[in-house]
Amino acid sequence: MTRLALPRWSLIVALSALALVSAVASLLFGAVDLSVARLLAAATGDGDNVASIILFDLRLPRTILALAVGAILGLAGAALQGYLRNPLAEPSVLGTSNAAALGGVAAIYFGLAEIHPIILPLLATGGALLSLALLFILSGKAESPLTLILAGIAVGTLAVAGTSLALNLSPNPFAAMEIMTWLLGSLENRSFDHVWIALPCIAIGTAMLLWNGRALDALTLGEDAAQALGTDLRKTRLRLLVGTAIGVGGAVAVSGAIGFVGLIVPHLIRPLTDRSPSAILLPSAIGGAALLTLADLGVRIIPTTNELKLGVVTAFLGVPVFLVHLMRERRLW
Repeated sequence: MTRLALPRWSLIVALSALALVSAVASLLFGAVDLSVARLLAAATGDGDNVASIILFDLRLPRTILALAVGAILGLAGAALQGYLRNPLAEPSVLGTSNAAALGGVAAIYFGLAEIHPIILPLLATGGALLSLALLFILSGKAESPLTLILAGIAVGTLAVAGTSLALNLSPNPFAAMEIMTWLLGSLENRSFDHVWIALPCIAIGTAMLLWNGRALDALTLGEDAAQALGTDLRKTRLRLLVGTAIGVGGAVAVSGAIGFVGLIVPHLIRPLTDRSPSAILLPSAIGGAALLTLADLGVRIIPTTNELKLGVVTAFLGVPVFLVHLMRERRLW
């Protein structure tokens, strides 16, 4: 079977163009469409008040978050698949996203989210960092990817159990509905306060994960060969875990639980590259940003009584990708 392997920078430029088009479309279209002229006038301060409110209070922070959250989810998925040598790995495999979701659920359950909107994302980020500490305790100094996967499953299962307990003990149906709505994932009604919380975490996580490119390439030869080439497996694991926890934790803190992005984007990007882990990292980040921005645009323009949740849309997008992947694998059996 032939595959199309594009030059690395050509792929990055093409994906960047797609992400840019997605961002512009996200600013233009929604419940109230804005013309290009009206959008530019609002951006320069010469537009009407309605257009300025739509742009700066609603669509611009939402678009920035869609790009940033999609980027870190796609990048984390690609990095974890390279490190664990498992094509089904995604951020939730370390339990980080589940723990961040538990932190957000705790804020809703105990009524802390009503004190100030920032408390929910702060507790979600704290939950991700707490899961990182627990992951280190469970995995110890072991360098085996299998040990890391098992520890991540334990942390993730514990976080899911805590979330289920909160739903089970909800004082009233409205609290349970609020928790479920947040868990479905959405960027609706996000402001620049959420942007300032998420962006530093995502930037730190992105830098740490991109730093692992050469180490991930070396690991394709096996752990012994990678160490012989001078790769410090302990430092590589530390950067991977901390980068994923901080980046994905900050993303889940403002968006809720959004799955499948970190799982499907690397699969879409990999056939367009030479399949080395380092060649997939940056394209997966840009592809994830474009995918989530387009998905968020879709939830706004699809005519429904209530706005679709972003996590639901990404889940539906993931199914066809895996069906295609399954059919390709069956041909090789």
